[in-house]
Amino acid sequence: MSGHSKFANIKHKKEKNDAAKGKIFTIIGREIAVAVKEGGPDPANNFKLAQVIAKAKANNMPNDTIDRGIKKAAGEGGNVDYKYVTYEGYGPNGVAIIVDALTDNTNRTAANVRSAFTKGNGSIGTQGCVSFMFDKKGLIIIDREECSMSADDLMMMALDAGAEDFSEEEDSYEVYTDPDQWSAVDEALKEAGVTPISSEVTMIPQTWVELTDEGAIKSLQRTLDLLEEDDDVQAVYHNWDE
Repeated sequence: MSGHSKFANIKHKKEKNDAAKGKIFTIIGREIAVAVKEGGPDPANNFKLAQVIAKAKANNMPNDTIDRGIKKAAGEGGNVDYKYVTYEGYGPNGVAIIVDALTDNTNRTAANVRSAFTKGNGSIGTQGCVSFMFDKKGLIIIDREECSMSADDLMMMALDAGAEDFSEEEDSYEVYTDPDQWSAVDEALKEAGVTPISSEVTMIPQTWVELTDEGAIKSLQRTLDLLEEDDDVQAVYHNWDE
């Protein structure tokens, strides 16, 4: 599965963005609250919570912060009713966009997401209008310069741990997994001393759209910026080839 180095580039940009780094703990905190409410505070008996904890650790959330979030969600402070919602639509030139949100006010979130699309000359579509263009996969990105293991050894270890595919890019290695195998592969890599620069379950486009018009690029970037700034938005996926 080669030719996906754009993922590493996107991740490097996000790592430099302090706002994005600061937001992730809020995002995961909400996911912990929902998981605890749905399945209880014990990750051994709550697979969804176990996955969220794995995501938290992959993003370097401190253990005491995770524990506080679980205790708060299980106690009196966990009475906020969050709901997962997904929006799908189009940016300029038919760029496909998926927005995952976790909100306590769906009317507010829907209005904000619609406004972000409109301000970027895009449009909200119906459920399923673009999601068929993406594959849900675990994606683990490793900086080549920071990895002492050879590409062949890393690939074999990842595949043995349950990975589906491995890609060697110019400045990174990319490991692809089934979503249910992501946390196991991530853990296996870390136990072997491999620290990813990014590790998550994400939506990977099957095809990419190039934009050459500066106006279209600015419009799409405005939509993406507005969505990233929205506290209710958990993740934004698109098939723009930056």
